[in-house]
Amino acid sequence: MKSKAAVPGTGGNIYIPYESRTGGESTVFFTRELSAAGLLRIFERVKAPLCGKVAVKLHTGEQHGPNIIPREWVKELLKKELKQGVIVETNTYYEGDRYTTEQHRKTLEINGWDFCPVDIMDENGVAALPVRGGKWFDEMYMGKGLLDYDSLFVLTHFKGHTKGGFGGSCKNIGIGCADGRIGKKMIHTTPGSDDMWDISDEEFMERMTESAKATVDHFAPHITFVNVMRNMSVSCDCEGTAAEPVVTPNVGIIASTDILAADQACVDLVYAMKPEQKKALVQRIESRRGLRQLTYMQELGMGCTRYKLVDIDNADRIITPAEAVKDVVPFSE
Repeated sequence: MKSKAAVPGTGGNIYIPYESRTGGESTVFFTRELSAAGLLRIFERVKAPLCGKVAVKLHTGEQHGPNIIPREWVKELLKKELKQGVIVETNTYYEGDRYTTEQHRKTLEINGWDFCPVDIMDENGVAALPVRGGKWFDEMYMGKGLLDYDSLFVLTHFKGHTKGGFGGSCKNIGIGCADGRIGKKMIHTTPGSDDMWDISDEEFMERMTESAKATVDHFAPHITFVNVMRNMSVSCDCEGTAAEPVVTPNVGIIASTDILAADQACVDLVYAMKPEQKKALVQRIESRRGLRQLTYMQELGMGCTRYKLVDIDNADRIITPAEAVKDVVPFSE
């Protein structure tokens, strides 16, 4: 593990408007249809890179978690598009309902993830993947099972996060593929510290992003990303029934083969909302310096902050984030 001081002033609480961004441009697809059918339609646009044995990385949630991606959507997708797909997870760093493999499998059963195989990737050990160009790490420890797959479909519930500010595709694989004892400790805890959560703000974002890069590099180009912007509490799904109430409007689903463009587009959609609609989630993102995820992904060469937003509901018209969210309605159960 490297040991370097954090770089001050890296903008984790500063939103960069589109017109101020530089670099290339990717494609991001968008649908307002929050349903199994909507997920299937948008998956069609980004499925081409997937081949062979496909791992499906999603957050299956703590017991009875209210905000996770609906199981029925995932079941339909696997049935029609990914017949040999396997949901993949790792055990948690914190003690709880997914801390051990036995506890994790019980939680999967309670939450209804029983319609396809679920691989708890660190059940049988860990594997080190290189981190190329990292500030904090030369390698990151993942669940060993990750190496059993040819491609990775990152299916993410976009929402807030207690430490990360927001949880998008970067968090889903940056934390979610790291094993529960070594990798997650490397990301969250200063070596020798008695406080397992002592790393925060920009440094935490950078460590998490370097972990995500290791997974992206391992699978590239056979990796693709879908973010579901529904039930966006400021809390992560790891908080289960203790998650803060949802106050941010539902938006839709975005998809891209570019992890940075996928997460950037979701953040842009949030920031394009009316002040009263976005207040809670923006406050969570900025107070945790979560925007550093985006700028650091760009520095690591993981993708583009500029993109074309393709509205698949309207003949593939190119739209702005403001156009995408102009008709969102206040959240209701």
